[in-house]
Amino acid sequence: MLSKWLDPVLLLLTALTLLAGGIAHVAHKPDWASMCWAAGSLVMSAVLLIEIVRRLARREAGVDLIALLSISAALVFEQTLVAAVIALMLATGRTLEFFTKQRADRELRALIDRAPRFAWLQEEGGLRKIPVEQVQLHQTLLVRLGEVIPVDGRLLSPAAILDESALSGESLPVTRREGEQVHSGVSNVGAPILLIATRTAAQSTYAGIVRLAEAARRSRAPFVRLADRYAVFFIPLTLLIAGLAWQLSGDPLRALAVLVVATPCPLILAVPIAFMSGISRAARRGILIKDGATLEALAGVKQVFLDKTGTLTSGHARLQSIEVNGMGDPQCLLGLAASLAQASTHPISQAIVEAAHQRQLPLSVPQEVEEIPGSGLCGRVDGVRVRFGTLSFAHKEAPVADWVAAMLRHMDYLACSGSFIDVDGKLAGLLVFSDNVRRETPQTLRRLRNRGIEKIVMLTGDRLETAEMIALSAGIDELRAGLTPEDKVRAVQQGCLRTSTLMVGDGINDAPALAAANVGVAMGASGATASAQAAGVVLLVDRLDRLVEALDIARRTRYIARQGVLVGMGLSLLAMAVAAFGYLPPLIGAVVQEGIDVVIILNALRALGPLWGLRKRRLTAEHIDRLQDEHQQLSTVLSDLHQLASDFAQRPLAQAQTDLVELVNKLQTSLAQHEHEDENTLYPLLTLSMPGEDPMSAMSHAHREIFRLIHLLARMSSDFSSDPATASADEIQHQLIRLDTLVRLHFDQEEELFRYLDWR
Repeated sequence: MLSKWLDPVLLLLTALTLLAGGIAHVAHKPDWASMCWAAGSLVMSAVLLIEIVRRLARREAGVDLIALLSISAALVFEQTLVAAVIALMLATGRTLEFFTKQRADRELRALIDRAPRFAWLQEEGGLRKIPVEQVQLHQTLLVRLGEVIPVDGRLLSPAAILDESALSGESLPVTRREGEQVHSGVSNVGAPILLIATRTAAQSTYAGIVRLAEAARRSRAPFVRLADRYAVFFIPLTLLIAGLAWQLSGDPLRALAVLVVATPCPLILAVPIAFMSGISRAARRGILIKDGATLEALAGVKQVFLDKTGTLTSGHARLQSIEVNGMGDPQCLLGLAASLAQASTHPISQAIVEAAHQRQLPLSVPQEVEEIPGSGLCGRVDGVRVRFGTLSFAHKEAPVADWVAAMLRHMDYLACSGSFIDVDGKLAGLLVFSDNVRRETPQTLRRLRNRGIEKIVMLTGDRLETAEMIALSAGIDELRAGLTPEDKVRAVQQGCLRTSTLMVGDGINDAPALAAANVGVAMGASGATASAQAAGVVLLVDRLDRLVEALDIARRTRYIARQGVLVGMGLSLLAMAVAAFGYLPPLIGAVVQEGIDVVIILNALRALGPLWGLRKRRLTAEHIDRLQDEHQQLSTVLSDLHQLASDFAQRPLAQAQTDLVELVNKLQTSLAQHEHEDENTLYPLLTLSMPGEDPMSAMSHAHREIFRLIHLLARMSSDFSSDPATASADEIQHQLIRLDTLVRLHFDQEEELFRYLDWR
């Protein structure tokens, strides 16, 4: 307990002894004054000595060594007041760092406490609440709606609807049947379930991931403090000047004066005060940065790894479209499904009801409702028999028609899921769901690139088809799908060997990767315990764009801290030179040093202020001419696209197959490459040339849609060439028309913008 509060205790002690000595001095009792000042200084010296010995054993150096030498020299030469002032300044800097870390720890504990720590044990006498650590093998546990499964077990209930996104990255709920294994750390989003424990809490999946995170944390290289890096050359220089002053003058007080003004208070104060200010500013924006080392490491990040579900995406199913079989009314179909869905707590049902509310559709009270977990719902709505869910549940008696096959292909192309709807025995339509990219995600990634991030990589345990569409929509540089937690750790560790790396995630499975990165950032709004513990930064607000703010705050704070250190060291060197020539006695030197400290403190407090504005640049004529030339060179590809979009469905099959393959190759090798170059090279320059934080947002969105449509056409072309029956020519032509219209509009907008920016 004492070691935890050592720094505040030292500050209190040094302040009281300095004050007591001052009172004794005013009372004309110099001996008592000297004893008081020496007492506080001796305690500080003892603490410093122990810490320095421990650091030297680890082959580490630090600025504290100069502070120890100056306090010791002051005591040897009976300059106790000087020693007391130095001790007070040192204790002040240490205490600032202590309270900064304490604040972050307090916020983190509050976040972690949201996670359940108990399990419901089913016994003959009823349910009993016990700590998770007390769960034994073969005990029967109850997991209610919304609760996290506490230990690994075997499902006893007929079915369970689980949210496994925290482990697998799959955003949509998964149905598990009786007898299947379920893992700790996943959430029950359906009816209450029973399971029998097959592992204790210490042996379960969640605990294994936590152990993996701890191992990753231990393997990470230790971080060297900013102040300690400057100490490498500042300590020898100080000792050299002090030694020369003593040697040439023969006066040991000159060496003491040099040590006094060399006392690293600028290093001791500038960094913690600036970092405390930066951390406080970040906290006001819902960004929890645990300590100064994390903030400094964040400022140096050059590569970013991102999880998919819950990080790049919302992590929740959203109704994307309503597909009607025949001439039905989509809104009426949604109203019937939503009316029935009111009787269910399933996430898909909740998404349907939410979509109906957003469209302000009137809902009826369902009757005779029956829910089959993992399959769907059935019941009566306004006298109509309604069934929705899986195809086999909603319309199991009819063979798969062409419309059904087309819808299944459509969902596969777009990496979506869906619920089929049957009305009075007729398959009426399909509700298509997707886990959409966060609205702020594309803009956030562009802003990161504008700030010098060299590479953005998506790591996900989800399947490749789903991940590809998300990556294209978000603007990811590199995609790695189907990864286990161990795979994510290896990917991050390899990234750390190349450059300073940041990892962002929200699920339990992300915790080891967060611990392995130079900086781990947890999306902590949902209270994911393991990820928040492993991360150095927690975004308490469920917004990815706060990551850019965190980076900006960290870089500005580091700049101010470095500025304070360099200015303080420069002033100290000047004072050291004056002291070496005998013009600055130790006590006056201590006063001068205090003046330097005040300047440094005021400068460090600037980290509380607003961020820098963006520097504007003009777009050169060469850039404009080059882009116009590239547009001209792409005119042939655009012409081929327009022609194929006009009559693709009417062309003979063999010709249509060949023409589509050729066009897709051209689109991938020329158009997509051109747009990638625009996105990575031109648009950052345009952003600096125009007002606003992200003036190219709309144009960049068009890029991502172009990439997605080209990727979709490539998949459709492959299916159409291998088996024309699997891909509708009309659907392919529809996508060709969409791409043609989008590209032509996009090119017109770019050329209009170029003319606007052409200052000639």
